[in-house]
Amino acid sequence: MPFLNRLQRWADDRPDDTAVVVAGRHLSWAALRDAAAARIPDAGAVSVLAEANSVDFAASFAAAVSGDRQCAVLDPSWPAQLKADIAARLDEAVAVPPPSEPGKPTEPAELRDGRPESPFLIGLTSGTTSVPKAFTRSRRSWQLSFEASIEFFGLTQQDRTLAPGPLAASLNLYALSECLYAGSEFHTLEFFDVGDVHAAITHDGITRLVLVPTMLRLLSERGLAGCVDASGVTSIICAGSKLDARTLEAARRWAPKATIYEYYGASELSFVSGAGLRAGKPLDAGGTGIGKPFPGVDVRILDDDGAPLPDGTDGNICVRSGMVSNGYLWGDDGQALRCFDGWYTVGDQGYLRDGELHILGRRADMIITAGKNVYPHEVELALASVPGVAAAVAAGMADDVRGQRVVAGVVPSHGGITATQLKAGLDDVLPRDKRPLQYFALAELPVTDRGKVSRQLLLDWVQSGDARIRRLA
Repeated sequence: MPFLNRLQRWADDRPDDTAVVVAGRHLSWAALRDAAAARIPDAGAVSVLAEANSVDFAASFAAAVSGDRQCAVLDPSWPAQLKADIAARLDEAVAVPPPSEPGKPTEPAELRDGRPESPFLIGLTSGTTSVPKAFTRSRRSWQLSFEASIEFFGLTQQDRTLAPGPLAASLNLYALSECLYAGSEFHTLEFFDVGDVHAAITHDGITRLVLVPTMLRLLSERGLAGCVDASGVTSIICAGSKLDARTLEAARRWAPKATIYEYYGASELSFVSGAGLRAGKPLDAGGTGIGKPFPGVDVRILDDDGAPLPDGTDGNICVRSGMVSNGYLWGDDGQALRCFDGWYTVGDQGYLRDGELHILGRRADMIITAGKNVYPHEVELALASVPGVAAAVAAGMADDVRGQRVVAGVVPSHGGITATQLKAGLDDVLPRDKRPLQYFALAELPVTDRGKVSRQLLLDWVQSGDARIRRLA
C-alpha cells in the first residue's frame, strides 16, 4: 500500500491505456510500471525528490515508495541550502538499518506495496527561510484516505483528472496517487498557466479539476471572458477552505454541469469534512459551513482541556480517524498537532451545528473586541458575498476602549463602493458585533512575497497611509 499493487494490476489489465499525462507527454499503465521498476535499484531507503512536474516525477515517486521505502517530496524552487539542510535532518531523524544488519532482509528491487503500518511519505510544511516541520504518513493512512475520497468525490476510471499545480504540493501529489490507486487517468502541466489549462480542458476531455481557490477563480473568470467551454467538467474539487461567493458564482457559470466540492482538511489530519454543491443548488453566500464529516471520520469540538462543547459553541476542531498522520519527525512545538485521548487537532477553530462543521479560522488570527471573539475568516467570507466586492481582508487594530476593533479592506469588483453599501450588505449575513468599524478600499490585496494574503500588511498600510489604501466614508 498505498497504490503500487494497484498500479501493477492496471498495467496487467489495461497496459496500453493512458495513466499519466504531463504537458502533452503520455505514459501508459505498462510504461509507467516499467519506468518506475527501472528506477528502484537507485532508490534508497529514504529518498528526497525535488523535481518539477513531469512524467519522470511520477515514475520516480512510485519507485521511491516501493516496498518499505520512504520519500520526502520537496518544492524544487526552495533554495539549495534549505534542501541540503532537510536532507541532513532526514539522515539523523529517520532510522535506517544498514543492509548488512543481521536478520534484516535487503529491500527487494521490485515494484510492490510495503507493510500497511510502515511510513512511506515524509510531509513538509511550506517554508523558504527556515527548515519546515516534517511529519510522516503510513501507507494505511493514505489507503483509507483514497477509499474515503473516491467515495465522497465519486472518482471513476472514466474520469480524466487535471491538477494543474506543482506535484510537490500535497494536494496535487495526493491527486496523482489517488488516480493511480483508482486506475483513473491523471493530467498535469509543467507549470500553471491559464491558457494551457483551458487548452487541456478543451482538447483532452478533462472531466475533473483539482485545484486551489485562486486558480479556480482565475480559470472561471477568464474562461467566461474568453468563451472557453467547460461543459465537459463534471467535478471541481477545491482544497483549503470555504469558497467565497464570487468564486462560486463564476465557477458555476463557467462549468454549469459540475458539482463543486469544497472541503476542510489539513496535511496532518487528511480529510475532515466537505460538501458538494450540485448544479442548480442555491449558493451558500457568506456562510461558514463546510459540510459533514468524510466517510470514516468523526469530528468533535473540544475546549483546551479536551472537554466536549455543546452544539453551536466554538472551540478546537478535533478529529478521530485512521487517516491522521503519525506525527512529527522534527519541529513539534506541542501545539501544531495536539491529541486529546485519541482526538487530534491542528488548532483550527469552529463549531458543529446539526452535524455540519463550520470553520472560523486559526486561533492566532482571532480578534478580541469588547470581549467578543471575532474570526477574520468569517468576516471576509461575509464581505465577499456583498455585491461589488471582488475580494476582502479583515484584521484587528489596537483600540484603547475595545482592546481591538475590526477593520476591513475590500477590492471593488467594478467602479467604486461605499461603506454604507458594505454595511447594508452585511445585514443578513454577519452579526452586528462582528462587523467592521472601519472600511478601506484597496487597489490590490495586501500579499506577502509568496503570494499569501497578509492581515498584518493591511494594518501596516492603514497606519502608514499607503497609497494602495483609502478609507471609505
